[in-house]
Amino acid sequence: MHVSHLSLVDFRSYAEVELPLDRGVTAFIGPNGQGKTNLIEAVGYLATLGSHRVAQDAPLVRLGAERAVVRANVVAGSEPDARAALLEIEITPGKTNRARINRAPASRPRDILGVLRTVLFAPEDLALVKGDPSDRRRYLDELLVARAPRFAGVRSDYERVLKQRNALLKSASAAMRARRGGAGTPDLSTLDVWDTHLARAGSELLAARLELIEALRPLVAKAYESVAATESGTSNVDIRLDYKSSLGPDVHLAADREHLAAALTDAAARMRKDELERGVSLIGPHRDDMVLSLGPMPAKGYASHGESWSFALALRLASYELLRTMGGDPVLILDDVFAELDAGRRHRLAELVSQADQVLVTAAVPADVPAALSGVRVDVSDGVVRRAA
Repeated sequence: MHVSHLSLVDFRSYAEVELPLDRGVTAFIGPNGQGKTNLIEAVGYLATLGSHRVAQDAPLVRLGAERAVVRANVVAGSEPDARAALLEIEITPGKTNRARINRAPASRPRDILGVLRTVLFAPEDLALVKGDPSDRRRYLDELLVARAPRFAGVRSDYERVLKQRNALLKSASAAMRARRGGAGTPDLSTLDVWDTHLARAGSELLAARLELIEALRPLVAKAYESVAATESGTSNVDIRLDYKSSLGPDVHLAADREHLAAALTDAAARMRKDELERGVSLIGPHRDDMVLSLGPMPAKGYASHGESWSFALALRLASYELLRTMGGDPVLILDDVFAELDAGRRHRLAELVSQADQVLVTAAVPADVPAALSGVRVDVSDGVVRRAA
């Protein structure tokens, strides 16, 4: 899979860009702040409907413009069986974005998910190891959607239920405080209904995460070995991925939807008093975490800087290998990541990804791009994108 052409209108710093792209490696070279990352961010947005840099769409639209358009021609497969698709997303902050496939309007933006698959490496990936549980939940959920786009709907359903349930708990909590001051009893008749909705949507998401971690475990261990290998050829570290659920350690976690739905329903009843006191949902996948371990110790707080980088890279490489099993390489995006790595990890990562169908790299100077990733060079300076001779 590769992007053969990228078009931008009023995206980030660009009023307009028309950029042909090739298979293999393309390196975008230029000083910081010149717009290199904006280009690969646009590619990633088409694949995920989100940015790896910001949580909201507003910063993606050029100052003074009302909307931005990202368009790409995506080619899957090889000749003579290659299939091309034209993807387009119109980003309008404050309104519903609009998407098109082969110029035909999609009923929902998420209908374009799955046409283009990407795996992105960035300095922000260190948060997968050192950051909050939300960073690791996002990693799992984005990979779920990349593997099976229907999970975009599952996530949306869960978030909608959670929002409604939280609103009800907040209202009930306020009513309970008022009751202590002499007001009436709050109406909790609909909370059981939302408990059922939460259990149904949450069990689907939780089961999928458990299945995903099971698939990732051997791939992450192998990738870590490859990235962190010493001169002796082995890292000698036991790598583990475990799932920490808000259901508690006494609940057996198995990817069985009915079992998990029942466990979530029981937990909601058990936590009812605490949730009403705090006015927020305390159980469900939104409270879970993926625990990364090096040997007997959790990576967070115990791994060195180099070990943390190796673990973060291993998670991305495992994503890449998992998506490859679906047929065709996803597009690999490496956003200024080599400047963050020591020479050994830089070399090993470059060797591991060099054979992908398409690799898009950003770097401040040519020397930051390893020799194994030699290919087409695109210079980016003062908002001008120019393919080098």
